Amino acid sequence: MAQRVVIIGGDAGGMAAASQIVKGNPDASVVALEKGRWTSYSACGIPFLVGGEVGGGVERLVGRSPQKHQANGIDMRTGHEVMEIDVNARRVTVRDHIGQRTYVEPFDDLLIGTGGSPVKPDLPGIDLDHVRRAHTLDDAADLLERIERGEVRHAVVVGAGYIGLEMAEAFHARGLRPVLLDRGPQPLRGLDPDLGRRVAHSMLADGIDYRANEHVTGFNSGSVSTTSGEIRADVVVLGIGTSPNSTLAAAAGIELGINRAIRVDDRQATSVDGVWAAGDCAEAVHMITGERVHIALGTYANKQARVAGINIGGGHAISQPVLGTAITKVVDLEIATTGVNTANAASAGFDPVVQTIESSTRAGYYPGSSPMTVRLVFDRSSARLIGAQILGGLGAAKRIDTCAVAITAGMTAEQIVDLDLAYAPPFSPVWDPVAVCAREALKAW
Repeated sequence: MAQRVVIIGGDAGGMAAASQIVKGNPDASVVALEKGRWTSYSACGIPFLVGGEVGGGVERLVGRSPQKHQANGIDMRTGHEVMEIDVNARRVTVRDHIGQRTYVEPFDDLLIGTGGSPVKPDLPGIDLDHVRRAHTLDDAADLLERIERGEVRHAVVVGAGYIGLEMAEAFHARGLRPVLLDRGPQPLRGLDPDLGRRVAHSMLADGIDYRANEHVTGFNSGSVSTTSGEIRADVVVLGIGTSPNSTLAAAAGIELGINRAIRVDDRQATSVDGVWAAGDCAEAVHMITGERVHIALGTYANKQARVAGINIGGGHAISQPVLGTAITKVVDLEIATTGVNTANAASAGFDPVVQTIESSTRAGYYPGSSPMTVRLVFDRSSARLIGAQILGGLGAAKRIDTCAVAITAGMTAEQIVDLDLAYAPPFSPVWDPVAVCAREALKAW
């Protein structure tokens, strides 16, 4: 009898796995259940669609339609919401919102790819129509329509993580002066405080009204209430963070872990035999600290899903520990991090050696060269790189990939200095800034 696989969720955490399952076991029957109408879309592209950098409507962010999945041998059902998982009977209860019926779907293997949801604080007015998220294509379509109808003159973004910064930039690109509210002392708390303050100053200089230590107390029609007073708002976007959608798993008795993410092993298997999980709903392990973490990034969702799909399809694959490598930009400032920052290195038991240098993205004499800052964090006892942070102009931030590779390879400061990195004036100074920073760090030993 053919293996029957049910996948809950039709985005990255589910469909990347589905393709691996049918590749590994062409005879498998794969049913994918997605409660929305879109599949395999890029939520990461939403801020750039809203800001106008990406044109063509929300369909431009769809990587693969339900029809394409069906053509690849996957029984893709949109508008189908899983209401319950019964791990003993090996079946899920499904609500077909299109056909207005409820039915059960049996499985031999189950992949939970339910993703995550933006954190929604319990505040007065949180359910008002103009208080939005930037999570689904329906969110993107709503924001685009409001902007195109000329309804948005005053925009407020709550939360100064990656999504918050990108949404603030999106409204700035539309010619607005958005207000970005942050309950903490700095944006992007993965950065060391002084670098976070530089990001804040850059936003203020560019016309984004960033406000630190601002606590939102509620939402009203046309305004946001904070501890400092009322702020006008035609639209509010929440960018406070992401929590795992693990309610179904918990109700089925599947073990949860950090931040209520689904606990998985390195093959993406859960605590229940034949039940797997991948993506924003699942845990990972941090490469530097060894701790279990929940980091909602599309890169991890796709990688975990690939591993789960290979294993469900009869192969063998292992998920590697993560570094939290992340990159973004706000107006003209590129920002990137990987590994641990200074404070996290110390709290994890390392004796950190921290080196910061100022350099440029290109040869100083070449047109378009702009300043960049590189900060590297090393473990004193081993001289290994364990963290990096980069700020700068065009071309600065992708150098974080060099750092991520160096950390993964266990490279020391001296080995990074000797890396054979490319040079030409349009791309870099003769000594790449990452190598320069490592060379300067050597003086600490």
